[in-house]
Amino acid sequence: MGSRSTLVAALGASLAVVVLAGCAGGGGGPNAGRYANDTDAYPSEKRDLSEVKDAVPRVEPRSKGGNGPTYEVSGQTYRVMDNASGYNEVGLASFYGTKFDGYATSNGERYDMYGMSAAHKTLPLPTYVRVTNLANGRHVIVRVNDRGPFHSDRILDLSYAAAYKLGYLNQGTARVRVEAIDPRQWNADDEASEPAEAVSSGASAGPQQAPTAGSGNTYLQVAAVGNASSAEQLRQTLADKLGVNGRVVPFNGIYRVQAGPWDSPADVEDARRQLEALGYSHPLVVTGTP
Repeated sequence: MGSRSTLVAALGASLAVVVLAGCAGGGGGPNAGRYANDTDAYPSEKRDLSEVKDAVPRVEPRSKGGNGPTYEVSGQTYRVMDNASGYNEVGLASFYGTKFDGYATSNGERYDMYGMSAAHKTLPLPTYVRVTNLANGRHVIVRVNDRGPFHSDRILDLSYAAAYKLGYLNQGTARVRVEAIDPRQWNADDEASEPAEAVSSGASAGPQQAPTAGSGNTYLQVAAVGNASSAEQLRQTLADKLGVNGRVVPFNGIYRVQAGPWDSPADVEDARRQLEALGYSHPLVVTGTP
């Protein structure tokens, strides 16, 4: 089973990391050189990551590697969850730099820092999660395929691309909400929305087409924020950029930020494109009163 270091923001290109022992003899074997190297770095190649798409939840079997039932790192034993149902946690997230790019993850895949993946200490591998940056409301969907971060105050390590889309590369860490996604429910919801996405002309509707909607009754949900003040600040920011008031809908201790309303499917589609350009991928269509 592989393990990775926790990336911490620092000035300049280099980042300090906590060096972790792997299962192959305390970081030995073919990875010994990497574990001995106690620095990480941002990639020197500057890519445009704005078009990187979220991971798409799908039903998968549990990986043969990395699923316990228990494992040990640096003398501490971790117990892998039986399933991810209902998992919802708030804490600090860090991210991976170049040090482990291309090397094996805990479930035997290869880490791609430009993909949408993550590491978690105990979630089953793979698990799809929605990660929301509570400071700015941005969210992404990633696929957990590795173990870590093995640092007491962090709950998740995200890929470089995911951290970019959440807007915390410069800070190194961010306070986030992590919510497990049930792929079966996710796909069922997508299928249920397909008839609403058909255009009036009868043409085949693609995944980016807007639903038909009642006049002034359609919103796009962009975030679920854990703080009412932050939610209101995000609502106002979006209102200034999009020219509509939007709303904040409290639900079970979180605050759903919804941009809108709009009068027509064309307006909804235009707004969706604007939101995605601002970094809010896959806004959720909401019709009606809260």
